[in-house]
Amino acid sequence: MSIYSTRGIVLRTVKYGETSVIATVFTELFGLQSYLVNGVRTQGKGSRAHFFQPGSLLELQVYHQELKHLQRIREMRWAVLYQHIFSDITRNAVTLFMVELLTRTLKQPEKNEVLFEFCQSAFCWVDQAEKKLTANFPIFFSLQLLHHLGFRIQDNYSPDRPLFNPMEGNFTREGQEDSTLISPEVSAGISRFLKIRDLEGLGAVLLNQVQRREILQEIEKYYMIHMPDFTRMKTLPVLHEILS
Repeated sequence: MSIYSTRGIVLRTVKYGETSVIATVFTELFGLQSYLVNGVRTQGKGSRAHFFQPGSLLELQVYHQELKHLQRIREMRWAVLYQHIFSDITRNAVTLFMVELLTRTLKQPEKNEVLFEFCQSAFCWVDQAEKKLTANFPIFFSLQLLHHLGFRIQDNYSPDRPLFNPMEGNFTREGQEDSTLISPEVSAGISRFLKIRDLEGLGAVLLNQVQRREILQEIEKYYMIHMPDFTRMKTLPVLHEILS
């Protein structure tokens, strides 16, 4: 069995036996993988359970066999040691939202280095950016992730096409009798976020809590339309409450 070095983002951890865990990790080399990690839930200073908090960025040495459902980790250390995510309630809520979104959308053990770099940079940004900018980040992250998943929204928004059509993934004209079309206000908000390329540009988008909630709810519906097994997110109501 070969040993590989890879970075990984912890998405989910389930207790296994008395001292072990099964961790779902999005890895740079192998995509989504499940790892059985023995002896990490011991008492005292020897415990390594803290490595497997949702959103943790790790450097891993792993045993890997193709087609094997459950892999093993040989060694682990921090790839990035967060300064704020695990202690700040707002940053942690945003992180858990991102983790849940990735957990629901990443299904196959396929290598995707571009997506991995995007995700790692996103978590690091949430940890280090000005706290006032993090409120808009879930919208930005959700829309950018669509691009990597292959069903991005076409930003053809204009005064002549002011309504977002979630079925088609683009903006359309007024006057159509279609109950799925989104209101002009929310459509305009989605278009503004689609135009952001620099994360610092998030500070230029001024939204109140109602506007932010409506945009996120419509993005959630878009995921549900285009991913048949995608269901309502558990972290979204919590995020709304904390960001209110």
